[in-house]
Amino acid sequence: MADLTRLTEVIEPEANALGFELVRVKMLPSEAGEGGQALQVMAEDPATGQLVIDQCAALSRRISEKMDALEEVGEVLVSGAYHLEVSSPGIDRPLTRAKDFAQWVGHEAKISMEKGWGGQRTYKGDLKGIDGDIVTIDDNKAGETSLPRQSIHSAKLVLTDALIAATQPLDTSGADEIVELEEEKADD
Repeated sequence: MADLTRLTEVIEPEANALGFELVRVKMLPSEAGEGGQALQVMAEDPATGQLVIDQCAALSRRISEKMDALEEVGEVLVSGAYHLEVSSPGIDRPLTRAKDFAQWVGHEAKISMEKGWGGQRTYKGDLKGIDGDIVTIDDNKAGETSLPRQSIHSAKLVLTDALIAATQPLDTSGADEIVELEEEKADD
């Protein structure tokens, strides 16, 4: 099993060097039939809250080069077969940092607690905020509930019309030119 803390220590400076903020580093099983595992890295450009394809590619190259360099000196960060996935967090993004819980107050979220949590396991409702390390959500069933952040297994925004309206659109510069070029080829 890979040490996610060490992976984050290696990956975060590479993201920061490109002006990005790291959202999440996670190991996942590879898609069916591929074998091995996937090292998933989510990052965002603070100006847009997302990454476009060129930014993902640049970050992927930096991470690969850094991990290869460490491997050459004997530090293996991920044992066994794996592939690197670099992506933007998307609209229904995971909430992993304290600032995520503060930034998305008023939007609907789904929070799953770790096993052994004393209350219900899953909460869904409007985020009310974070105070220190306590996240508050207005759960659809239990009402306003305070949850210790360190006991949260996973949290993400729920895709709603309000969230779509609040999210900056993807950078579509140049898309019209691509469409026009495709139309011109079709006319030939």
